[in-house]
Amino acid sequence: MVQVRPQTLIDDEGVIDLGGWLQQLPLELSEEDKSTLLAACQLAKSAQQRLGHDTADWARDTDCFVAGLDIALILADLHVDLDCLLAGILYRSVREERLTLEQIRAPFGKEVADLIDGVLRMAAIETLPLQNADPVLGQAHSQKDNIRKMLIALVDDVRVALIKLAERTCAIRSVKEDEQRRRQIGQEVFDVYAPLAHRLGIGHLKWELEDLSFRYIYAESYRKIARLLDGKRLERDRFIASVTEELTNILAGAGLKFKIGGRAKHIYSIWRKMQRKGIGFSQVYDLRAVRILVPEVRDCYATLGLVHGLWRNIPNEFDDYIANPKENGYRSLHTAVIGPEGKTLEIQIRTEKMDDEAELGVCAHWRYKGADAGSGLVSTYEEKIAWLRQVLDWHEETGDVGAVAEQFSFSVAQDRVYAFTPDGDVVNLAYGATPLDFAYHVHTEIGHSCRGAKVNGSIVPLTYQLKTGERVEVITSRESVPRRDWLQPGLGYLKTARARAKVQHWFKSRAREENIDTGRHLLEKEFKRLALTSVDYQRIAKSVQFATVEDMFAVVGSGEISSGHVLNAAQGLVDRLADRQVQPSEGYLDQVEVQGAGNLPTHIAGCCNPMPGDTIAGFITRGNGVSIHRADCARILSSADSTEARIIEVEWGVASPEPYEVDVVIEAYDRHGLLRDITGLFASARINVLSINTITNKQTNSAIMRLHVEVPSLASLSKLLERIDRLKNVVSAVRISE
Repeated sequence: MVQVRPQTLIDDEGVIDLGGWLQQLPLELSEEDKSTLLAACQLAKSAQQRLGHDTADWARDTDCFVAGLDIALILADLHVDLDCLLAGILYRSVREERLTLEQIRAPFGKEVADLIDGVLRMAAIETLPLQNADPVLGQAHSQKDNIRKMLIALVDDVRVALIKLAERTCAIRSVKEDEQRRRQIGQEVFDVYAPLAHRLGIGHLKWELEDLSFRYIYAESYRKIARLLDGKRLERDRFIASVTEELTNILAGAGLKFKIGGRAKHIYSIWRKMQRKGIGFSQVYDLRAVRILVPEVRDCYATLGLVHGLWRNIPNEFDDYIANPKENGYRSLHTAVIGPEGKTLEIQIRTEKMDDEAELGVCAHWRYKGADAGSGLVSTYEEKIAWLRQVLDWHEETGDVGAVAEQFSFSVAQDRVYAFTPDGDVVNLAYGATPLDFAYHVHTEIGHSCRGAKVNGSIVPLTYQLKTGERVEVITSRESVPRRDWLQPGLGYLKTARARAKVQHWFKSRAREENIDTGRHLLEKEFKRLALTSVDYQRIAKSVQFATVEDMFAVVGSGEISSGHVLNAAQGLVDRLADRQVQPSEGYLDQVEVQGAGNLPTHIAGCCNPMPGDTIAGFITRGNGVSIHRADCARILSSADSTEARIIEVEWGVASPEPYEVDVVIEAYDRHGLLRDITGLFASARINVLSINTITNKQTNSAIMRLHVEVPSLASLSKLLERIDRLKNVVSAVRISE
């Protein structure tokens, strides 16, 4: 459960005990430092008393003086320097306009004033939601500015981030009865500040921010898990005491120096594991957990051997984060065992320095400022600063707010892949990243000119998913031009939003006329592949909210939207007639509405087999109702009976949940395994094959396959045909209408 640390000391008369507050600070301070801190406290106190208590609605739960003291307590727990403590004490007074930066710069120096100014700039992120800005209201541009201000402030000095995290921790601790405000602050902390604490490696704050925000956003889930934990607390405490005793005996017997402590499992962490793995509360193995701290790395592995000798370990529940640290620098050994009484138990093993970094993250930089550079703490600090600079560079290059926001999400931080360049440098990528993502991570121009890749010396496709430890060599060409199909999600070329944004940025910079021509070519190719030869582009453009067809072509050509998006829009045109009377019939004829023909029976014409999305026409037959044809069907266009009086207007009606039956023809040069590869793609796309007929010509070594299949939509069919088209030896894969 959430454990809120002690806050500022206030006596029975409501007077703050500054002497007691100083004693609470877990720092060794000189008399001069104490005097400076007390001077800052007195300045904040006098500013509060002079201007009263009601000047800032957002701070109504506590005054800026008390808030400043509580912020400083949190910062002291992170072992920051004196300037950072002073900025923490005075920040809220400046934000509430009780003090000016000039009033602070004179007595406490430029560095303290600059830190406060950085936090003020970072506070702009609170004025708008991080995601889903409304471009109609003009919020998207403001949101970009807010994120830029926050990132610039972070990169200037990481202490700015620490002060802001401490201030938001105080804010979420202090919210009272206002449910709307609790949810607002909880969502902000959940979206921005808890992920930021994770990325900076500050587990000390991360867990509290996660649990408190989870409590306010998902109150019922929080209470349910809290009750389950409370119900097992006494049993768990007794069990941990028994485990500690056994571990103490075996580790002391081996001559190891160690510290053992129980480890509280945080409620959000429990809930997230239950959701991610689809398990119940009883299947969370690390509810009962202990942490063992030892002096050296070699002692970690020696302790692990003793633990596995004492109790049987659970398969697939061991993680070596010392050999393979997490992306935020976290290092430890994690193992789950069947402990005493046959109960599961998680054991974490790490050195004291690793434990400090796990709790303090970048703040360990101050604690070990004079430590041996080989400890890895300073390098980890520099890596975190490098990450912040990288996000800023990316934002400046692409202006992609959604992609920047993604870097702060919880999901991004969980799974990473660490690949090597030919020179041995480590490249940190999202799980599922491809060699093309790797190329764009190294340099934008390398990505643009990438034409192939070698992994561990072997040629692999650009869609290959990289694994940790692999060495990647990018094969480039002289032409630095990306390919448009890299942006097709179904083809699997790009996993990371960063690489996708760089490709889109390249195409956006092309001339509009070139993009219009390219977009027209792409869509005509797609519609031709799907046998849609009578497409109403004007209606489709309107449905995707473009004023003209040329505007639609331009954004498709620039890569801003995919051709699949347009196909989905074409498919969606049938949904708008949901409120009209629909003429029922077989198959998807319940999607056809006959206008001006009363209740005549209708049927799909077998000559052209139209499907929803095609432009259609009705033909009044002699004695057999109305046959529904594609508008460009040769039979009704050439028929002597096709007088204007017998051709009537029909439209697709309500979209049916049932799949559509279509015919697909694939032409290829025959080879061993061709049919297996093709049917495998249908199976992976979950598209049902109703029948298949293959004709092979041994003289020309060619094969023609005709498949009758069920597809859910035009976009899914297009994506599948594109993938089939890329199979080895395949000449073409198209839908046919007759």
